[in-house]
Amino acid sequence: MAKPENKTRATEASVDDFLAGITDAQRREDCQRVRELMEAATGAPARMWGPAIVGFGVYHYRYESGREGDWMVTGFSPRKNDLTLYIMPGFAEHEDLMARLGKHRTGKSCLYLKRLADVDMAVLEDLVRGSVAAMAPQRTDNPA
Repeated sequence: MAKPENKTRATEASVDDFLAGITDAQRREDCQRVRELMEAATGAPARMWGPAIVGFGVYHYRYESGREGDWMVTGFSPRKNDLTLYIMPGFAEHEDLMARLGKHRTGKSCLYLKRLADVDMAVLEDLVRGSVAAMAPQRTDNPA
């Protein structure tokens, strides 16, 4: 029996067009700053993953269940209520950074921010770079 494919995959849609379509000026500016940070951290260009996620880099995963696929090393999405950053290894190894980050919420691998002004950008950069470094052994793209 064939395993189901991921619904969210990398596409050829324009990241620039997607970001330009964000109506809230502050959210659009925050997304541009996160894009620059993630491009620098991964050495990979921004790419759309599905209709609403901007991702950077690629890694291959395989679960014990046999399900496998490709996913972004890191990324973000300007959701209605929050700017969501995808920190793939999660936050367990980054308690010190999380304590200094500023106003945020987390899910398993999601960092929810209302706006970048609420967080320490140097700490956020350290968090993203640490996440990208942790994913390096699994990367399947060829970072610059």
